[in-house]
Amino acid sequence: MAQVLDPVPSSDGSKPILCCYVNATSRIQVVRITNVANWYFERVVFPGQRLVFEAPGMGQLEVHTGMMASAILSDRIPCHKLAVQEELNGTLELLDRGEEGAESSESPVISAAM
Repeated sequence: MAQVLDPVPSSDGSKPILCCYVNATSRIQVVRITNVANWYFERVVFPGQRLVFEAPGMGQLEVHTGMMASAILSDRIPCHKLAVQEELNGTLELLDRGEEGAESSESPVISAAM
């Protein structure tokens, strides 16, 4: 998957991971990765929208939720927690859900706590 505006840096030689974030709130959110040097990633995610993106495994996704005339930092999620794997049949599955032996055929849904 190609990043349209700014390619994922590969300074340590590791391959970028495919991630998925879903805005499960009723508010517009701005997500950004700020802990990767010399790389800019920021997107607007509308309510119910799914964002699939590539990021370094050590990246942290900051979720800013829109409020009246402002936005609050509502969550920080390590990108490896948002990692998905594309299967041969084209479906996406979570790689690291923090549950041992749990396999799910449902599509990944990650949301920010309000």
